[in-house]
Amino acid sequence: MGFFIRLVILFTVAVLVALAVHFNAGNVVLFYPPYRIDMSLNFFVFLDLALLALLALFFYTLHITQQMPQRVAAYRRSKLEYEGNKTLRDALKAFFEGRFGHAEKAAIMAAELPENAALAALIGARAAHNLSKFDRRDEWLASVDNNPQYKVARLISTVELMVDSHQPEQALEAVEDLNANGTRHIHVLRWALKANQQAKQWSEVLRLVRALDKNHSLHPALSMRLRELAYEDLIADQEHDAESIHRLWLSIPVEDRLKPFVASLAARTMVVQGLFEEARNILEKALQVEWDKRLIISYRESAGEEGSPALLTQIEHCESWLISHPTDAELALTMGVLCLRQKLWGKAERNLEQALVYASDKACQREANLKLAQLNEQLGIQEKASAYYRACALLVDRF
Repeated sequence: MGFFIRLVILFTVAVLVALAVHFNAGNVVLFYPPYRIDMSLNFFVFLDLALLALLALFFYTLHITQQMPQRVAAYRRSKLEYEGNKTLRDALKAFFEGRFGHAEKAAIMAAELPENAALAALIGARAAHNLSKFDRRDEWLASVDNNPQYKVARLISTVELMVDSHQPEQALEAVEDLNANGTRHIHVLRWALKANQQAKQWSEVLRLVRALDKNHSLHPALSMRLRELAYEDLIADQEHDAESIHRLWLSIPVEDRLKPFVASLAARTMVVQGLFEEARNILEKALQVEWDKRLIISYRESAGEEGSPALLTQIEHCESWLISHPTDAELALTMGVLCLRQKLWGKAERNLEQALVYASDKACQREANLKLAQLNEQLGIQEKASAYYRACALLVDRF
């Protein structure tokens, strides 16, 4: 519709100009002695317009000529940018297709464009890493150092690649730079966790696990396993003396102290150092929160001396626990072992036999048979003792 409106306007103007020219009878005289030129006013106007058009064309051509070097340079740059962006896309495509050799070659060509150099270097570093060309990988990463816009990308790539190649020291250096830069998002925390795990810096592993748990960024099973690994190593490092173990235990958060694995591991370590009372207190508190076989086994190992108030208290605790867990084989075995130590022969035998009835694993059956053999041996019933020893030996062979 707009086209037709413009066409009508054009025709109208043309008609008006034609009418104006037709009824214009003016003349123009150019006199330069001895010459004289007469022409119509219409022709004179036409010549003026033609002259203006020629001047405009001349100056336009002059301007275009002056701009030619810049236009040629802009064209060349545009072509270079197009080719550079194309090779960068080719590098990304080859990288995600797993063709790392092609990806690195394309990254080399893409790096010729300064704007793409840093990004191409990161692609080249990852491609070289996947080709196990670690020297080239480090060269690519080093080439990004002078570009502050890609500092975070370079550091995160460094952490990932160093962790993947089991170089935790270099990975942790990059993590420190990221922390100094204020970059602590979830992805960084996860890779920092892996780096510290490889470096066996378990205190930092625990801190990172707690931070990721707050954001629900770790699977509960993985979180628990990492905590177990961390505490196992930390407690093992401090098991050489009682004071170190006690100090480490106080540094553990309260909620972790009640975890069955942590409590049982700490209790066993304390038993080795002779801290029986502390071990029993830890286990009793943990059992109030969660019933676990590992806690019961450690509670059995922390048994007090014969006739001691501690041993009698343990027996009382086991009696109360048996009311709510009457079919627990480990608990029955623990009760039998404690009664055997206290020389409560009848109660010890009943609980040890009950442990044999409910036991599902051979370790529990073996220990119950061994304790029953020792009990009958102390009572002078050699035939029954021998039978239990044979049963224990058979379980050892099968175990």
